[in-house]
Amino acid sequence: MAALLLADDSVPVDFPYDAWEPEFSLWDFIIYGWTPWPLLNFAALAFVIWMGIFCYRNDPERYLWLWLIVFFRPLGAIIYFFVRWLPGTNVQAPSFMQKVTRKREINRLQIAAQQIGNPHQFIELGDALRETGRWDKSLDAYLKALNKDPKNPQALWGAACGQYHKSQYEGANENLTKLLEIDPAYKFGDVSLLQGKTLHALGRADEACTHLEGHIKRWRHPEAIYLLANLYADSGQSATAREQLQSLIMDIDASPSAIARKQGTWKRKAKSMLRKLPNAS
Repeated sequence: MAALLLADDSVPVDFPYDAWEPEFSLWDFIIYGWTPWPLLNFAALAFVIWMGIFCYRNDPERYLWLWLIVFFRPLGAIIYFFVRWLPGTNVQAPSFMQKVTRKREINRLQIAAQQIGNPHQFIELGDALRETGRWDKSLDAYLKALNKDPKNPQALWGAACGQYHKSQYEGANENLTKLLEIDPAYKFGDVSLLQGKTLHALGRADEACTHLEGHIKRWRHPEAIYLLANLYADSGQSATAREQLQSLIMDIDASPSAIARKQGTWKRKAKSMLRKLPNAS
């Protein structure tokens, strides 16, 4: 009897699910088949979304790369990270990691500064300390170099950076002024840009505006243009501010893709400020 029942096709057999025709949902398409670990799948999904958003906002070749990121997950996002995101981003290790990895180097530089004591040794020490986030000790090293050589460009620049970081704007402006008198093009306009920022921080808006107007004629730093547009907007010159922001965006769009990606932050800020400015009457 049992054999007959097994051979009888009329006896219905209930299966918990249709093993032959599985449904394939959109959610399965998004996370299906990456790894057997759900948490790792969600982490990979978050990484893909991050790369996709960054690509859409910043990459001039966004549509080509978005196609790769979306349809070859997560490998496409990994490729984008190493090929486009990493080279176009100034990524440095956290300061606490640099303190650990460069501890021996800094100890050596401290000994050299104490034993030899020339401006060069103090400048090298100041650079290393600044790169590891030790601003107080860094500024002290630069000031010691200036005591020995008051016109040393590297020491003036390092001291000004430290003073600006610590909101010592008067001291920073004084050292930047001296440095620009020695070499107006030092650091390819970075010194001039920092002085514009320092004047703005000091509340000397008219001086900052005049300085930045001269600066952008020689160096088209997006940050300088954006700061100048802010100064125009604060003084009620909305139309002029709008012109500066539009020129900033055009400059970035016309630049090589690697530079455009690096300057993506200023482009986004410019667009955001344009939306907030009152429309021209």
